Amino acid sequence: MSEFSPPRQAREHPDTWVVVPLFNEATVIATVISELKEQFQNIVCIDDGSSDGSAAISREAGAIVVQHPINLGQGAALQTGFSYALQQGAEYVVTFDADGQHRVEDAHIMVQRAQNEDLAIVFGSRFLDDRTKPGFLKKIVLKTAVAVTNFATRTKLTDAHNGLRVIRRDALEQVNLKQDRMAHGTEIIVQLGRTGLPYAEQPVEVLYTDYSKAKGQSLLNSINILVDLFIR
Repeated sequence: MSEFSPPRQAREHPDTWVVVPLFNEATVIATVISELKEQFQNIVCIDDGSSDGSAAISREAGAIVVQHPINLGQGAALQTGFSYALQQGAEYVVTFDADGQHRVEDAHIMVQRAQNEDLAIVFGSRFLDDRTKPGFLKKIVLKTAVAVTNFATRTKLTDAHNGLRVIRRDALEQVNLKQDRMAHGTEIIVQLGRTGLPYAEQPVEVLYTDYSKAKGQSLLNSINILVDLFIR
């Protein structure tokens, strides 16, 4: 990691857009955006039918907000964000969850790595170092999902359902997500793999807070990933 400079308290990456799928995250979204703005000047939140004022809070915090009139699911929110970022001329897109589970420092390093190593995709992986503590059962479920995804997509990833990714423009232009539930996590890997463009995984830390567990990092949510994988 020594080849990368540490994050600076300033806005960087003028050619990068951070895409944040947003659904009822009023409690934490202002903090998430505030921390992102220390590194990234272009942030778009796709408000997916929130009813708790998340959109207004995001605008006040300094993000661009694109709204779905009804809840369409995270896959649809990501696709809307991708289309918006490409229209704005983005060369790189960072996908970043709204519940505060990702670290901005990791996103910064991943963009630097994509640029320095001419990579089209950098996937975040919580299983390449020991910082993330998912718990035994959740780890087993996620590892099973990884094995199924690798078999189905012929990729060799260690963490197939990590929402932190960096995607270069030429790869993003070939992504067209149709799955709206958790299956979009596999669909995006399938579509990115078909591009044949170079990719790598980057060790990242996933922050398991009480809030993020309640929102979507529960064991039940991980099991839902498996259900979607086998059903769809």
